[in-house]
Parts: sequence; structure tokens; C-alpha cells
Amino acid sequence: MAQQNQVNEPILLRSDENGVCTLTLNRPVARNALSMALMQELKSALDAITADPSVRVVVLAAAGPAFCAGHDMRELRANPTSDFYRTMFETCSALMLTITRLPQPVIAKVHAMASAAGCQLAATADLAIAADTAAFATPGVHIGLFCSTPMVPISRKVGRKAMMEMLLTGDPVDAAEAYRTGLVNRVVPADQLDAEVTGLAAKIASKSAHTLKVGKEAFYKQLEMGLEDAYAYCGGVMAENMTAADAEEGIDAFLEKRAPVWRDK
Repeated sequence: MAQQNQVNEPILLRSDENGVCTLTLNRPVARNALSMALMQELKSALDAITADPSVRVVVLAAAGPAFCAGHDMRELRANPTSDFYRTMFETCSALMLTITRLPQPVIAKVHAMASAAGCQLAATADLAIAADTAAFATPGVHIGLFCSTPMVPISRKVGRKAMMEMLLTGDPVDAAEAYRTGLVNRVVPADQLDAEVTGLAAKIASKSAHTLKVGKEAFYKQLEMGLEDAYAYCGGVMAENMTAADAEEGIDAFLEKRAPVWRDK
């Protein structure tokens, strides 16, 4: 059963339309801080989506004045034990890995501040679209807590110098700077954010789900390899991909100058 927030509403909302599943963080009073309960709810929802062929794209959104304020500091201070801290950060890491390993592409829809683990969440998503009202920060140094886990995905999207400045100063960067450094894909006026994300999600959802699954998995695996190993691995992936029904259909459709009909296999 879904956990409830302070006003007796679910802390995670789900809506599905045209193959796009939107998961909305719904702890607006707590600025969508990632409590243990919220991380568990989000991971459970993603685990279910993994095996749901009706979902072709996932959008991560948030309600209220912030995208996500990071970990729930009140919860952490209320449970001041090493065991709880370790469990909290292990749960967070498992959530982020679930996003990376999800067969479906994930788009972060960032309308406002994404801080610490909230910035980590946006960076972990495959794509991120930001409103011009959004900002991003790894502010742990302000409270004596270096943003070590958030820097894992962010440093894989942002250059080292820019990343270290964010980590060492804790200062936020605006959406334009986040775009310049590669943390987000696009920045749009706030009143156009919904339409921009909807359009991008629909475009991706129109592709072969099998092809997207193969490509997403290969993308993250090859990043961790040396150049020669990456070519060898990706060559094998492409050779296997060529035998898929959707690849055959796609090539035939291209040659015959018609729209492909995907079978998602």
C-alpha cells in the first residue's frame, strides 16, 4: 500500500498515458526530500515498470516548490546510527541503479531546485529537461556533509572542473549553466516545460521498445570500458541487434519508404 504524506495523500503519484508513465514525487511540504519511504515507493514502482510492456518511457516529476531537496535531514537526525545511515545510502544507491538499469528511457522533468540527492536523481535519469526556473546544487559542504553519492552520476555527466566547483563551494547553478555543463539536455520557459517533456517522451515512445532497451543497456556498459573493449562489446551488441525482428522491419521499412510497424522484439 502506498505511503501517505502529511496531508493524507500518497507520497508518490503515478499516471499513464500513451505509453508514458509519469511518477511524481509528492512531498511538497518537505520539498520532496527523499525519505526512506519515498525511495522505497519509487523503487517499487520502477521495479513494476521493468516488466510492464505498456510503459515505453518514464518521466520523473515533482509536486510543489522544489523538484527534490535531497535526503530527509530530519529523518537522518532522528535515527543517528551508523546502521541507519548505511541503510539509507544503500537504499538510495539501489534506487539510482534501478533507474540506470530500467529497460525504458527515463526523463527527469525539473521545474525547480534539485539539490544534493535531488540533483543526483536528475543526473541519474537518462535525459533531463529543465525549466528556466530550475537550479541544481550539491550543497553538502554547507552542513559538513560532502555530497559523495550525488557526485557519482553528476560527475559522469558534468566536466571535472565544473563538478568540483559545485562540490567544493556548494553553490547552486542555474538551468542555463546546467545546460552548458551537460547536466541537462534542454532548458525551456517554465510554462513550456510540460509540452516540451510530453513531446520528447512521445517521440521516444514511438520507437521500438526492444531497440531502446538494447541501446540503453549498451550505452551504460560501454562507458565503463576501455576504448578497444567498448568497440568489441558494441560490435557484438550491434550484430545481435541486427537479428532482431524490429531491426529487420525497420530496415525493410526504410528501403520501402514506409513507416515501420514495431513488434518490440
